[in-house]
Amino acid sequence: MAFRRRSPYDAEIWRLALPAFGALAAEPLYVLVDTAIVGQLGTRPLAGLAVAGTVLVAAFSLFNFLAYSTTAAVARRVGAGDRRGAAELGVDGAWLALAIGLVLTIVGLAASSWIVDAMGASQNVRPYALDYLRISLLGAPFMLVGFAGAGYLRGMQDTASTLVIAVAANVLNLLLEVLFVYGFDWGISGSALGTVLAQVAAATAFVVIIVRSARRERAALRPTRAGVQQTAVVGGPLMVRTGSLFFVFIATTSLAARISDDAVAAHQIAYQVFLFLALSMDALAIAAQAMIGRSLGAVDALGARAVARRMLEWGVLVGVGFGLVLAAVTPLLVTVFSDDAGVQDLAEQLLWIVAALQPLNAIVFVLDGVLIGAGDQRFLAVAMVAATFGVYVPAAVVVTIAGGGIVALWCALALWFGARAVGLSARYLGTRWQVTGATIPH
Repeated sequence: MAFRRRSPYDAEIWRLALPAFGALAAEPLYVLVDTAIVGQLGTRPLAGLAVAGTVLVAAFSLFNFLAYSTTAAVARRVGAGDRRGAAELGVDGAWLALAIGLVLTIVGLAASSWIVDAMGASQNVRPYALDYLRISLLGAPFMLVGFAGAGYLRGMQDTASTLVIAVAANVLNLLLEVLFVYGFDWGISGSALGTVLAQVAAATAFVVIIVRSARRERAALRPTRAGVQQTAVVGGPLMVRTGSLFFVFIATTSLAARISDDAVAAHQIAYQVFLFLALSMDALAIAAQAMIGRSLGAVDALGARAVARRMLEWGVLVGVGFGLVLAAVTPLLVTVFSDDAGVQDLAEQLLWIVAALQPLNAIVFVLDGVLIGAGDQRFLAVAMVAATFGVYVPAAVVVTIAGGGIVALWCALALWFGARAVGLSARYLGTRWQVTGATIPH
């Protein structure tokens, strides 16, 4: 693919992508702040945070479709010139998020003891994990409303506001946690409560923006069955896609743990670096969701393809850059994460694989964003399941039976990414995703 030095889409791509990157980078700070503060309380509270935090991240991530589906649906209405309809979809998304969040809170609280036990928490760690999990679950409705609110703003072609809200919420989280944990001596419970209150503040900010938009456009503030149903229908396949994604990484971690302690430690290093780079690349995917949805809503299929091509050009260029930088810093990077020579050696080998995968990852992430923006969620779900169970699972089984090490297991991951890239590229090269109109095709 020849890279064009200039494109009329460049300014808008980066206007959307750069604030989106800042907002995405701010999201993990909730966990990092909790980890840093709770870590000062001792090993058992930190272990409790690890157990509860893993469950919460997995649970919340399954519902990130509330952001993605809302972005695509709202962007189509904006492209069609129906700003009132866009505002109504924002209202519908927020109500659906609130309902799902309340159910998640109720079910999570009822099953909290079972969940912590299933995660293997020791008797010493269990009380801390339960406290953190139960308090944090109170924030589920607000966290999910925040997803829907972010999706609405992205669909409205406004990623700057999501950045402002994310940064403000994280600053508030830090201040509250310091006050509750160190000032009031509330321990891990204070850490969880600070995060919940920060989530409440962020959700409130999003709701205020949605309500103001609805009133300005004279849109109803009550949910409509059609709008809620549209978000839910789009969200189902996206949940399947996300579930398959988590299955692969959880399975890989589980298999790595069975190889050796050094192997799973090296895997954790490579996985966290990979996640950071993926998060960075996801900013382009978010810009793609917003721009593709708007173009298709404006009945501009050719414009949508032109945007997609430019996104791919930038994605591959950024991916190559990420790969080269990672390759250059890998020898130093492994020493930052571990002082164990065995872990360092394995981690360096895995990071070379991560570096080599970056251009391929760029194609996968950008095309994910393009097809989500197009509302092609059913294909995304089918393609992810096919790559997972048709390529990754057989490859991982072969590696396990053959007694392969962690490097071979990451090669199975590389095959999985390759399969995803092939499927998504084949879809992009066709025209079936270029369905125009104000509503997402079902």
